[in-house]
Amino acid sequence: MCLPTFAQEPSTEQPRGLAAVKARGELLWGADAQGGAPYVFQDPMDPNRLIGFEVDLAEALAAKLGVRARTVLGPWDSLLGLLARGDFDVAMNGIEVAEEKKRICDLSRPYYVAAEKLTVRRGDKNAPHTLTQARGRPVGTLPGSLAERILRREGAFAKTYEGGQEEIYQDLKLGRTDAVLLDEPATRYYGAIEPELEVVPGTFGEVRYAVAVRKDEDSLREAIDTALVELAREGTLRAIYERWGLWNQETAELLGDPDPSPRGVPEQYEAWRIAVGKAPPFLDRVRDRYPATLALFARGAVMTLGVSLLAMALAVAVGVVLALMRVFGPRPLRWLAAGYIEVVRGTPLLVQLTLVYFGLPQLGLRLDPLPAGVLTLGLNYAAAEAENYRAGLSSVPAGQQEAAKVLGLTRWQTLRHVVMPQAARISLPPMTNDFIALLKDSSLVSLVTLTELTRTYLNLANAMRDHLGLGLVVASIYLLIGLPFAHLARTVEARLGQHLKGVAR
Repeated sequence: MCLPTFAQEPSTEQPRGLAAVKARGELLWGADAQGGAPYVFQDPMDPNRLIGFEVDLAEALAAKLGVRARTVLGPWDSLLGLLARGDFDVAMNGIEVAEEKKRICDLSRPYYVAAEKLTVRRGDKNAPHTLTQARGRPVGTLPGSLAERILRREGAFAKTYEGGQEEIYQDLKLGRTDAVLLDEPATRYYGAIEPELEVVPGTFGEVRYAVAVRKDEDSLREAIDTALVELAREGTLRAIYERWGLWNQETAELLGDPDPSPRGVPEQYEAWRIAVGKAPPFLDRVRDRYPATLALFARGAVMTLGVSLLAMALAVAVGVVLALMRVFGPRPLRWLAAGYIEVVRGTPLLVQLTLVYFGLPQLGLRLDPLPAGVLTLGLNYAAAEAENYRAGLSSVPAGQQEAAKVLGLTRWQTLRHVVMPQAARISLPPMTNDFIALLKDSSLVSLVTLTELTRTYLNLANAMRDHLGLGLVVASIYLLIGLPFAHLARTVEARLGQHLKGVAR
């Protein structure tokens, strides 16, 4: 980027790349804590902080740049899309060096090399021990990974998981897949430690990790490259990898280190093994472990409730307008309202959110995560609300409107004093039910880097390897949030029943 000289007019262009990082004083880096150890994950002993070898690496890189590191969480398979739209400066979460990724972003020099490892059930005589034997059989892996491409190339049925590495190995233990093919770090932390599983000797490919940077931000990429070289020369990279039990011969060759043998004790790896060892009884976890997660769950619940309330307010306002257009508007407006309702109800909410968050920037309209999530949920539920209100409006007998006209009331006065109060009584119960459904659908906003209640649960469950107990905790929280609105629905329905009692049918 060309900076203005003192003889030029001051530039109003926003700083980009390294200049933006320096001006902000922070290196925003994208990652996915749901994937689990050893990359980026919640500390099982202190869930309120993120740890992982890439957390250590991000802090070391930021220190070399003279700034702080701050993590922005998002889905792993969407990190490059989030990077491209400017949600963070770099992405670093096992980002593989691959040609298809270079079409989306620029990549730094590699900072780690790992083998692809095959894991099978111990003692399974029919388990595949080669990729040829895996042909046509279900093998678990991560979506968009080199391992998935290898499996598909060899003719295996690549079963991909959105929920993280823990679920992949759990399905192998349960017999839902015949093997798992993943990078060596994931294999070491989730496959090798399981007594029921064994890692097949040998390697089945090699993957290199790099830092992803937006296109045309060469200054930042070059600064990252320089920092990686310095960290390697100083021995910082080796120290990080050894702490996490990840130092290997391939990475030693990459960094030009003549000693491929690990030194000392991998304290972070051993601490993780102890933390996620055999789970204590459920009541002990309720007393000792789960209270430490309540602050995170509270933040997730506040995000869920806030997004839901804002989205529902938008849905109600737009839904009323659509219902009035469809019932009382002229024919073109009725067609427009009907078309909107059918299109929105006929397309998935996830597709709509993706279009708003990733598609609109291509047209020059870039929304921040919270407005994008609220807008998409609100406009989606507006279609359902419109139909609720249309049913309520249609339930008012036409004779009452005619009587109001005879009494000299205008159309607006008729709607306000005669039609709307009666329609509201009919529409309130289904509207309340829609809000409870919206509370659960709000989990989709995790796609746009908002960490709500469900995403918090998945991050913690994969880090603590406790899906059942934490699942009961988060289910209870959802129940507590929804109960007041369910009670409201029952109260309105009861009053409505009394109101309609004795009315001629």
